[in-house]
Amino acid sequence: MSTAPRGPLHHVELWVPDLARAVASLGWLLETLGYQRLQDWPHGRSWQLGPTYLVVEQSPALTSGTHDRLHPGLNHLAFHAGTTSETDQLVAEAQEHGWTLLFPDRHPHAGGPDSYAGYLANADGFEVELVAAT
Repeated sequence: MSTAPRGPLHHVELWVPDLARAVASLGWLLETLGYQRLQDWPHGRSWQLGPTYLVVEQSPALTSGTHDRLHPGLNHLAFHAGTTSETDQLVAEAQEHGWTLLFPDRHPHAGGPDSYAGYLANADGFEVELVAAT
């Protein structure tokens, strides 16, 4: 009988149109959330937290230079962001690192009255949700 874990997320790989932009926005966010740089190669970088790692890669096999979160496929990644005040601080700092606040008229309750989160998009259209512990 196997004792290997089943179910937890192993990794996520995002293909990006511009590696430097992805490292500036996603890399900053991941490192701020506690991820450690894992690997670097000419077309990509990865970060790890616990058993899960996230890869950004500017693959030579890309068939498009744009990501649209409203098309089928990945809509967003959601991260635990700490307390409400830590989430607020992270959302504010993110705007200095290439992120734009989505749904500002409903922030921080864009997910509904019982949620507290910041929804951000970077220059390449990738969205993250920073979820506060409530």
